[in-house]
Amino acid sequence: MSYINIISAVGNNRGIAPLFVRDCCIEIPAKLGLTYNQNLKDSKQMANNAVRERFIDEYGTSAIWMGGPILLDRLGNWLIKKCGYNPNVNMSLFKERKDQGIKYNIEKFREIAPEAVKDMKKAMNNKGKYQRLQAGKFALSTLIPITLMGFILPKLNFKLTEIINEKQKKQKNNIQNSSLSFKGLASTMANMSNVNKMAVTDGGLTIGRVWTGRNRYEQMELGFKNSMMMFLNFVFPIYLAKGLDSLSKKLFKTNVNLDPKLMYNKNFIESLGNISKNLPNKREDVIEFLDKKPNSEFSKLCEEYCGVKYLKNRVRDPREFVDTKKIINFVNEIKKFSRGINGSKDINKYAKKAIKIKSINIAANVGISSFLLAVALPELIFFLRKRVTGSDAEPGLLKPDN
Repeated sequence: MSYINIISAVGNNRGIAPLFVRDCCIEIPAKLGLTYNQNLKDSKQMANNAVRERFIDEYGTSAIWMGGPILLDRLGNWLIKKCGYNPNVNMSLFKERKDQGIKYNIEKFREIAPEAVKDMKKAMNNKGKYQRLQAGKFALSTLIPITLMGFILPKLNFKLTEIINEKQKKQKNNIQNSSLSFKGLASTMANMSNVNKMAVTDGGLTIGRVWTGRNRYEQMELGFKNSMMMFLNFVFPIYLAKGLDSLSKKLFKTNVNLDPKLMYNKNFIESLGNISKNLPNKREDVIEFLDKKPNSEFSKLCEEYCGVKYLKNRVRDPREFVDTKKIINFVNEIKKFSRGINGSKDINKYAKKAIKIKSINIAANVGISSFLLAVALPELIFFLRKRVTGSDAEPGLLKPDN
């Protein structure tokens, strides 16, 4: 994987890559160090227990959180196929629009995509059952991770601490006795992306963690922590990226809103003038453009960057919903970039400058978000913990009388 693909993946705040980098590579290691140092103020045993619990909790949760929805979504698609339906029939098509809808697409693609039409007809004729299957797939891919992360994993983690504490108590008693020393919403839900499903499971995780908290102080802390983490993971990076890109435009007179992979593509840069002249200008024109010009450069770009799907014969897949708003936004960004590059003396130099700025913005976004998640938020929690409980130790590890 080239560096530009890595930059593109990490810069996609609606994808999993930036979450993985922030969560597993930066945030968790930093949190483990901060947790150990904070609890060491109470005792070394408290620090060891706190770090062990945090390690299991953070990495166990991340594994389920990132991998669970993807694997379970595939299982759900397999089960839908076993029931005789094609899971690729998009639920949004059941709402008929002027330019797309399940009945509209069946009529339009009857002759040119008969197999896809057959899939849509079966889904339409058994609408209730198909919707229940899709809703079941959503439930499968979210409720199981929520249960595992929010309820089962914490209980197992707490139980492990109890077992270790009991073992340490017995060892301590043996030491004292023998003087020895030892060391020791159906359519919306069905069409959610994996990242959106992760956000839903995060909400369920927060509820589960608060529910399973060992005392009210731990419940308060977990509720605050998980709510802030959801904001810093799913909301803040998107607005931060827009802010950084907007600032770059003002400071460096360079438009960097496009995906770095696209700005790195020499064919795109060299043919940008022709592409810009051959674009749909209104949302109402998007569907017609994609269907009449499937081999155009823009249609191919929409495949890669806007989720448009074509069959092997270059007929647009009628089972898939086309997000015309997203495509028009893409059109507008291409036009802005084209105006910027046309106003420069050297188009290749402009493109390289844009990629460099975009890369810095992406790194800054990851760095700032990670700092807030890994350092600022834990320090704020430690401050509030001390003020509320009067102790530096993890609230769940405090004795009941504390």
